[in-house]
Amino acid sequence: MTRAILLQIAQVLAVVLLAPLLQGVIVQWEERVQRAQGPGIFQPYRDLRKLFHKQLVVPETASFIYWIAPVVAFTCMLTVPILIPVLTNFPLPLSDMGDILGGGLILTLGSFFITLAGLDSGSAYGGVGSSRAVMLGILAEPTLILVFVGITLLAKSMLPFVVNHLLAGNAAVYLSPAHLFLVAAFFILLLVETDRLPFHSSTHIEVYMIEEGRILEYSGPLLALLRWASAMKQLILYTIFCNVLLLPWGLSAEGTALGALGAAAGLLVKFAIVAAAVVVVETMQSRLRYYRYQEPLAASFLLAILAIVANQMR
Repeated sequence: MTRAILLQIAQVLAVVLLAPLLQGVIVQWEERVQRAQGPGIFQPYRDLRKLFHKQLVVPETASFIYWIAPVVAFTCMLTVPILIPVLTNFPLPLSDMGDILGGGLILTLGSFFITLAGLDSGSAYGGVGSSRAVMLGILAEPTLILVFVGITLLAKSMLPFVVNHLLAGNAAVYLSPAHLFLVAAFFILLLVETDRLPFHSSTHIEVYMIEEGRILEYSGPLLALLRWASAMKQLILYTIFCNVLLLPWGLSAEGTALGALGAAAGLLVKFAIVAAAVVVVETMQSRLRYYRYQEPLAASFLLAILAIVANQMR
């Protein structure tokens, strides 16, 4: 029991500590592909340290939502790693609190509070960022639910550990059209939810910013919590994509310390593969006008439907 609790803590710590590293690697690779030097893969850690030492500047119009949104978002990202396979391929003591749909709802809850905070600040930029995020969510969330439905029909379960075992041990199911359609649909959602579509931008240019607009009025430790939560959300989505759908192998089956370390190393390799694909896709596409945001999401929606239909025809 003690080992299981330690593994549970290790899973959460892995997400907390590796999230800025993944963000740094992606940014560095994007810069290198564009023949730039880049800030270095450890820059997100330095940025967080700097923000935690800065002073808070709070808008006069801010209410209690402004204060609690970063805490809620960060807490949600601490909860999801308890429910999904990060280092082990078997459930840990608290993993039965929810299934993969529950994890998705918790991720959405964190984003919902950030959207409220963007509106609560009274800033025009916060309103623009929040409204654009909601417009994306209108198509992204139903697609995510359809992907989860497809996973349920494929594995006859919504528990991520069951899906992991099925795909890792059954080549026929792994290579089936239903699974391949789900992988493609989730990959597009991954681009959307991690701000990697070609109409997203991490700059302060008003015509582009979405996520940056929602948190523009934040500063100091609260901004650090939001940026850290965003990096953790990205890592969690990568973990679900890798350990549940795309590369379900390499997790610890015994729960030993050596096995957990090996699983963590394997996770970094999986992240590198997916991050390389994301960087290539993002870099090869020309920037789209914002009103065309529905095109990739519609493609993901159709792929999820095809996965459901293909599964019913098996």
